[in-house]
Amino acid sequence: MSLFAIFYMVVAYLLGSVSSAILLCRLAGLPDPRNSGSNNPGATNVLRIGGRWIALGVLLFDMFKGMLPVWLGYYLGLTHFELGMVALGACLGHIFPIFFKFKGGKGVATAFGAIAPISWGVAGSMLGTWLLVFLITGYSSLSAVLTALLVPFYVWWFKPEFTFPVALVCCLLIYRHHDNIQRLWRGQEDKVWRKLKKQNQSSKE
Repeated sequence: MSLFAIFYMVVAYLLGSVSSAILLCRLAGLPDPRNSGSNNPGATNVLRIGGRWIALGVLLFDMFKGMLPVWLGYYLGLTHFELGMVALGACLGHIFPIFFKFKGGKGVATAFGAIAPISWGVAGSMLGTWLLVFLITGYSSLSAVLTALLVPFYVWWFKPEFTFPVALVCCLLIYRHHDNIQRLWRGQEDKVWRKLKKQNQSSKE
């Protein structure tokens, strides 16, 4: 990697470290997502504690902060490997944000945003896989893990030169979901809609 690419990867990491879940919850007067719900500063947890509109804002921001540095990297002439490292840097920033004591989210939306510029085919396959698994099972975590397992194959099919760096990003996502995988294995993971129903019932009592 060139010195410029390393510097740009650090910039992507710093951008990824801007936690929209924490900042938007503060602006909306909501509890800190690191200490509420699933204790994860991501769009799914914000949906539980703040509703769909603020969760949508978190989702779009997290996707954008992964997409922007990779897209700009194309125009800056970075190699395929360097673009993959930039995507990895943005995801690392989201998961281990320097601005928030290295306690971040799980990186799904940021990874999607970072990988999506590779090709529309990859982006559509990723989104379709996540939605299909989620609609069938109701588990956001299972949707993320299965999508992360399949994305390297999608990339190999559409843009094989990006397979290795994208596989690194997907390995990071799967590692970040290790607690969810254990709960899924033990049958202890709650479905998203079940959690929302429980919270709505408790708020009415």
